Amino acid sequence: MDIEKLYQEYFSVVYKYILSMSRDPLTAEEITQETFFRAMKKIESFRGDCSIRVWLCQIAKNLYYDHLKKQSRFEELPEEYGESALSPEDDMVRETDRKAINKILHSLKEPYKEVFTLRTYGELSFSEIAELFEKTTSWARVTYHRARIMIREELDNG
Repeated sequence: MDIEKLYQEYFSVVYKYILSMSRDPLTAEEITQETFFRAMKKIESFRGDCSIRVWLCQIAKNLYYDHLKKQSRFEELPEEYGESALSPEDDMVRETDRKAINKILHSLKEPYKEVFTLRTYGELSFSEIAELFEKTTSWARVTYHRARIMIREELDNG
């Protein structure tokens, strides 16, 4: 199966599914990207017992639940959509995290640093990033995801 074709065909379905659960576009995008990265790694394990759409949504749902578990360790979830559960102290912690992320980002090797910056701060699509590097869209997604993993690991270790 061609992961690029799957991505183009099912991105919207998976994104809307997670958005309906999370009610947060950023979380939905992150989980959706992670879903396709996992699918790319495990495509050989797809047995065809269900439709590919269902398989992708199952991966996304599991990733979303994992996300909630991680998040619950650090902050309480809002009781209602639209309410912030963050106190002023939590906001200060988030600002400290942003500074730490930027520091880690500057220590990343290329192309991870540039791809992450283009995607996160430049808001370029994966296809635009791929075009800039003369690579495939899958390469851009994987490189971005690896950069995120490197940043997370440094945050966890630091």
